[in-house]
Amino acid sequence: MPLNRRKFLSRSAVTGAGVALAGAVAAPAAEAAPAHKGRRRPKRYALTVLGTTDLHGHVFNWDYFKDAEYTDSAGNAQGLSRVSTLVKQVREEKGRHNTLLLDAGDTIQGTPLTYYYAKVDPITAEGGPVHPMAQAMNAIGYDAVALGNHEFNYGIETLRKFEEQCDFPLLGANAVDAKTLKPAFPPYFMKTFRVKGAPPVKVAVLGLTNPGIAIWDKAYVQGKLAFPGLEEQAAKWVPKLRSMGADVVVVSAHSGSSGTSSYGDQLPYVENAAAEVARLVPGIDAILVGHAHQEIAELKVVNEKTGKTVVLSEPLCYAERLTLFDFELVFERGRWHVESVKASLRDSSTVEDDPEITRLLADEHAQVVAYVNQVVGTATETLTTVEARYKDAPIVDLITKVQEDVVTRALAGTEFASLPVLAQASPFSRTSQIPAGEVTIRDLSSLYVYDNTLVAKLMTGAQLRAYLEYSAEYYVRTAAGAPVDVEELTNANGRPDYNYDYVSGLTYEIDIAQAPGSRIKNLAHGGVPLADDARFVLAVNNYRANGGGAFPHVASARELWSESTEIRTRIAEWVTEKGVLDPKDFASVDWRLTRDGTPVF
Repeated sequence: MPLNRRKFLSRSAVTGAGVALAGAVAAPAAEAAPAHKGRRRPKRYALTVLGTTDLHGHVFNWDYFKDAEYTDSAGNAQGLSRVSTLVKQVREEKGRHNTLLLDAGDTIQGTPLTYYYAKVDPITAEGGPVHPMAQAMNAIGYDAVALGNHEFNYGIETLRKFEEQCDFPLLGANAVDAKTLKPAFPPYFMKTFRVKGAPPVKVAVLGLTNPGIAIWDKAYVQGKLAFPGLEEQAAKWVPKLRSMGADVVVVSAHSGSSGTSSYGDQLPYVENAAAEVARLVPGIDAILVGHAHQEIAELKVVNEKTGKTVVLSEPLCYAERLTLFDFELVFERGRWHVESVKASLRDSSTVEDDPEITRLLADEHAQVVAYVNQVVGTATETLTTVEARYKDAPIVDLITKVQEDVVTRALAGTEFASLPVLAQASPFSRTSQIPAGEVTIRDLSSLYVYDNTLVAKLMTGAQLRAYLEYSAEYYVRTAAGAPVDVEELTNANGRPDYNYDYVSGLTYEIDIAQAPGSRIKNLAHGGVPLADDARFVLAVNNYRANGGGAFPHVASARELWSESTEIRTRIAEWVTEKGVLDPKDFASVDWRLTRDGTPVF
């Protein structure tokens, strides 16, 4: 679909300060503070900005992978249906027209519900359905939503169709046309709140997305969209919003607060930059933080240039929490000033589903439940990921075997057909299980929870050794003879499970007694020590192929082939074709953990 900006421009007015989205509707009066006899007290106004983030397709408190109500050990509840109840409560407390509802992105990817309406019954089809997330968020009354990186996972056409179906703008000041560098989405949203006996309050919301999109969804956005840094674009737009009369500036940022980047130095822009934006860009009052899937009720950051405090908050993902920014404004010296901002969280587990949302999406939910419960094969034994982080598990070998087969077929008849095909996979889940007996789509979907696609890369033996050494940094260094606690053995330096890779087709040991960088021992192919100049095809997911996780060499390696079909779908096809899921068809012990040559397990 062409990258046009018609929707943006049709809602916008070009001003001397830049392009403005005039999305405001006048709110009814909110009472100003009463005046006392003999002296005039300054007028005041209380505003509440509500926020969610990283909804990832969670409409209901339902686990499609387990075909049951969602539960966890912390007692959390998920879904927009719960959030809707919380939002209604806050609007009742504060006054419906003294509130603003925002989201910080990652909306249309993450559950079988979102996959279904992107791929099985796609919203892009002629006369296709309205996306369930658009239906729910429209019904709840969102005012504006920032673009998340996962918004781009299904391509620009799907994203643009979702945008059309939303009654609110999708904001991305740093999502620009690659050629013109002009905004490809509305940069901001402004809304005016009427105050009885006082001038109106103008609130501006600046939307910022993640620069990592340029890496993670390179296949869709390269040459079409560019994603400059959050700080750079905030420094450009915040002064414009102030010059346009904004009394309050809120940033909705799909970017964490840690100041770190998972992609290393592949981009000159920070992935988790929200706190840096608060510290370096003057004129911001509050930031709704997303992307990191963390719970931060309130984080205060002092701006270096003004000395003013900026309040940040990140509600827990999957609609488990709702952020409240409570603003107190005072009218002094002819204008409104933000006197104070406080952030807090409300918990979705404290309320029930909103029956309005339940009724609205009951049919869509039932359709997806039926889809994921389709039987596609039979397993000869139970397969589980419980030990997959530290033992070579057959269930992960299933992923690598499918990827090897797909790439081998794809390269048949090419000049690379004679090269050995290896495959990469990660232990995404610690709880995934394929039970003995009937195997359903939901069983397989729980094994591969991401919508990744497959890429074939040309790699050398030396590059693969470096790749494996980097992957092995996932383990905490543990001396020979020291006790081994599997709960403390992994995730060194915060490395997530999805950034630890198996590589099939090679045999090797990971010596966790050694320092990072010198852990891979006895690396071989076909029983022969791996030669540095040997050439291989690596079947790898698109996230890793595009630099996700900052693994060495793979992003710059020559790409031989790629496709848009999800690896999850390829696994389902493979199992359907076989009919029987038997470990003897795919499992092998390729690697193990050792300490000074002695196996750990």
